[in-house]
Amino acid sequence: MPTEKTLTGLDQAAWEELVTRFGGRMWAVARACGLGPADAADAVQGAWLRMVESLDGIRDPERVGAWLVTTTRHEAVRLARRSRGERPGPSALVDAVVPDPAASVVNADVGRRLWLLLDGLAEPCRSLLRLYALNPDAKYAQISMRLGLPMGSIGPTRSRCMSRLRALIEEDR
Repeated sequence: MPTEKTLTGLDQAAWEELVTRFGGRMWAVARACGLGPADAADAVQGAWLRMVESLDGIRDPERVGAWLVTTTRHEAVRLARRSRGERPGPSALVDAVVPDPAASVVNADVGRRLWLLLDGLAEPCRSLLRLYALNPDAKYAQISMRLGLPMGSIGPTRSRCMSRLRALIEEDR
């Protein structure tokens, strides 16, 4: 029996895999641009929309993650400028469209190394720091329910986990 296809030509499982794999990074990029939760949601949604519009032009599926992150950054910058009332000039458009390739490579490498180091942490540190990285606005009550930790221990646990991660980063240098 053939799988049910969405309007874009990808099946639901493929979409879910993309969202699971890249959604958190896209949110982190949007929030790193200084956007609030609503504008960050718009930036992420805009990036997904651009992907749907560009599906036929994807030549290298291995680069989809980098493309989504870059597109999210462009959307976030556009939204941040709009909310500040700025009108993009010619140089702003160039900066938004052409990211620095060297910075992209370094950022990707640093990100990969950081996630690998985070994976080396024991529980609950690994889950707690992942949750904060992917959901920076998560409330203590949500974290408590998700990880089964008492609310009063979340702050001290996060502090200890960050110290362990910092130590791993120093060892990795």
